[in-house]
Amino acid sequence: MSDWPDPTTIAQVWANAVATRGSSPFLVFEAPRGEVARWTYAEFDACVVDLAATLLDHGVEPGMAVHLALTNHPTFVAAWLAANRIGAWIVPSDPMARPAELADHFDRTKPRVGFCSVARADDYRSVAPAAMTIIEVDEADANKIGSGNVGPPPSGRVSEVPLPSLTDRAAVMFTSGTTGRPKGVEITQANYAFAGKTMAEAAGLTADDRQLVVLPLFHANAQYYSFASAMWAGASVALMSTFSASGFLGQAARHQATCASLFAAPIRMILARGSATDGVALRHCWFAQNIAQDQYDTIATWFGCRPRQLYGMTETIPAVLTDEAASPRPESMGYVTPGCAVELHDADGRPVAPGEVGEVVVGGARGITLFAGYLDDPATTEASFRGGWFRTGDRARRDDGRFFFDGRRSDVLKVAGENVSTVEVEQVLTAHPRVLEASVVGAPDAVRDEVPVAFVVAADPADPPATAELVTWCADHLGKAKVPRDVTFLPELPRTSVGKIRKFVLAEQSKEGASQ
Repeated sequence: MSDWPDPTTIAQVWANAVATRGSSPFLVFEAPRGEVARWTYAEFDACVVDLAATLLDHGVEPGMAVHLALTNHPTFVAAWLAANRIGAWIVPSDPMARPAELADHFDRTKPRVGFCSVARADDYRSVAPAAMTIIEVDEADANKIGSGNVGPPPSGRVSEVPLPSLTDRAAVMFTSGTTGRPKGVEITQANYAFAGKTMAEAAGLTADDRQLVVLPLFHANAQYYSFASAMWAGASVALMSTFSASGFLGQAARHQATCASLFAAPIRMILARGSATDGVALRHCWFAQNIAQDQYDTIATWFGCRPRQLYGMTETIPAVLTDEAASPRPESMGYVTPGCAVELHDADGRPVAPGEVGEVVVGGARGITLFAGYLDDPATTEASFRGGWFRTGDRARRDDGRFFFDGRRSDVLKVAGENVSTVEVEQVLTAHPRVLEASVVGAPDAVRDEVPVAFVVAADPADPPATAELVTWCADHLGKAKVPRDVTFLPELPRTSVGKIRKFVLAEQSKEGASQ
């Protein structure tokens, strides 16, 4: 298994970037109304130090939590770096989460200070612990970081606080909850730095690059793949307040972005609502989850580069699989990322032969190159490892070193005793020229135990394909057991805030339909 030979902390990475790139651009922020604010590394560090002093003055000590319920805004970045500078750790929550979800995060992490939007402060305060100081942020204000109305002036004691250690906790990120109650993933100082190093090197990132960030900051993708890598390389970041499918290409051109990171769903949305735009000059773009070849060809033309698929989880820290720059393929997750360790194992924990499907397992050092564990849940932490390998629960096959996704364990249906991968069925459906995207789940069946059923978003909602047309299409490309029994058209698929499909919602809908 690969260990990082020279680990460091994210606090030190930031300090190094400020020392060597102080006068260079760090952050460009486009607010919801289009106002733009800019900071160099040195200018933004002054904001970080001020906010770190504010945290200290409100009782935050090393080892304490700072809660963040913010949309994409410079305050999120400054609070993250400020907390990590003084040895505290952040708890990023979906800013649009319901009060009950926020209350659960508060109860599990006991934050000393919390940041929320002025616009959502009432809901936030309704469940906040009495002992937690709340800092309200005007997310529409591009230039203002934090709030000036939280107490006495900063004390300036930040320089007296020693830099944190490698395995000091830097964050707890709650998983997206596509199947059940979210787990709290513990991220260390070294984890963030390793993510930055690995992703910067995988993308060939240099100080001249500019990352375009449209995915939500509370999620690992934006933190690991975009911000941490930019800090490692001394590059700059163009941060958008939110994702806009129709506005993405204009933002890329306007802010002279060279790199980006997306999921398949936002790419499909850009294809549906955007159009070729002058001035877009991306040289690199990561994306997760498969897209069809025709979609890939169009988006590559619009972006000016051939996007590269990757694979990673909050727990794996960097993307442990990344496609190569020379000849990326839209249906492949690529190869093992340099510095990472990935194998495919069978049910007994043995490596599978090339071409066979196995579970993706990831090796490394916990708290350094892999997550430290699940918050207050040592039993689940230990159960997620076998023989030193982290078990992702995802299935894949490998051919000539390339990995191809085959779904999660839960994405494999037993249809009359035959294994059916829902991912394979989804790929066939999305290859249909009149389908924008599709999701397939299992539904109970009196004869075959369970059968695949499909939920489809039409490329043209006003003129969807007939159900019979899609069933025939699948029958022409798949074995009999894999053909969906039913096709349901939806205006959009239910998703988490970062674009992952909430399959359990579709599964419940299919069960309700079967019982009627």
